Amino acid sequence: MKTLKEAKVGDTVRVIRLHGQGAVKRRIMDMGITKGVEILVRKVAPLGDPMELNLRGYELSVRRADAEMIEIG
Repeated sequence: MKTLKEAKVGDTVRVIRLHGQGAVKRRIMDMGITKGVEILVRKVAPLGDPMELNLRGYELSVRRADAEMIEIG
């Protein structure tokens, strides 16, 4: 299982599945990260947290802990 946390800058990936439960999973879905959406990894901060993503026509910053719950393919 590969997660968004492992994606490199410049990669375009597709969300396969969301892990996590309750409010955490709901928050990720509210940000627009749902099954089947394509995500471009634009930047990663020097210390690795947060990641800047481009999806659905907007930019989004996600913590590494949240990115670990997003399975990609």
